[in-house]
Amino acid sequence: MGRFLAGIASCLLFVTGGIFLWQSSADGTPVPDAPAARLPAPAQTTRLAPIPEAPSADPKSKEEKRFDRADKDKNGRITLAELVEPRRKAYAKLDLDGDGKLSFEEWAVKTIGKFEGADSDKSRYLTRAEYQTTAPKPRPKKPTCQCAPALASADD
Repeated sequence: MGRFLAGIASCLLFVTGGIFLWQSSADGTPVPDAPAARLPAPAQTTRLAPIPEAPSADPKSKEEKRFDRADKDKNGRITLAELVEPRRKAYAKLDLDGDGKLSFEEWAVKTIGKFEGADSDKSRYLTRAEYQTTAPKPRPKKPTCQCAPALASADD
């Protein structure tokens, strides 16, 4: 019943909005032209050095780079073994007993180990301070472009 009433209320709101849009049409008088700008003439223009041509980029597309990452032996073909190998390595790290089957305990061992490592007082629960130790380490920031000193020396 609540959905039905909400639907009726939304329809009424749409109709009300349409009426407001219809009633608020412009009156049709044109906008006057902007006055001419009266700026003083520039005293002296400075000539900038020409911008050097940008280095050419590698013409490989994203798909070509992705293909090259998967093609381990670089023969231009991807075999099933090449495609499965990264997944097999990750699976082998999780399969602790080496039986080829992944149990829930094996899958969750990393989380369990992280919990036990953070639970410093062995109380079987984490306090705020203990939980803060489980935060992932921030990724190192990419170095920013240091182009300003190079441009300053080029102007000299």
